[in-house]
Amino acid sequence: MSGTSTVLQDDSLLSRFDRGLLKLERFFALLSGVAAFSLMFLAAYSVGGREFFEKPLAGYVDWIEALMPLIAIMGVAYVQRDGGHIRMDILIGVLKGRVLWAVELITVLLMLVLMVALVWGSWAHFDRSFDMSRPLWSRDSSIDIGLPIWPMKLLVPVAFGVLCLRLVLQVWAYGRALVLGLERPVVVPLHRSVAEQAEAEAHQLEGAD
Repeated sequence: MSGTSTVLQDDSLLSRFDRGLLKLERFFALLSGVAAFSLMFLAAYSVGGREFFEKPLAGYVDWIEALMPLIAIMGVAYVQRDGGHIRMDILIGVLKGRVLWAVELITVLLMLVLMVALVWGSWAHFDRSFDMSRPLWSRDSSIDIGLPIWPMKLLVPVAFGVLCLRLVLQVWAYGRALVLGLERPVVVPLHRSVAEQAEAEAHQLEGAD
């Protein structure tokens, strides 16, 4: 789970790809955080307008719906890189060596197959909404203030596409570790023991001082 893993780097081609993709993942995660933070301002504006001017933010629900893809999925690849999604740490923690890498490889491969299918389906969903000949290039819009919906739908295959790239790198890394019998491969999240996690947190606190 989040906070119980670490990702190693070196000068290999695989690690260089990882660092390049990480920049994009961090940017997407930043967008997700900004979108979540902006909800506070939208709520304050809407409530303040209602209480003091009897005029709340028009299309408040529409704006929230527009921000949901940013908040919900733009950071998934960044979290996957660090092993922050829900994992069976009790099981993974007892596996070692090639057995561990084989289990991780199979898991990531299954995830990759699923995400490729979701990219295909979400792109088709976007394509049904987008039309260059229509006003605002959109076949559909939000109910209240008529926001075009295709930009929100486009975010889904884009975010899932970045996650697919991350999963491809992890398949490469786990496969390499399996074949070569590596103990601590690069690019993939490595499990930390409780003692190692406590030591890392202690170092973080010392750095904050």
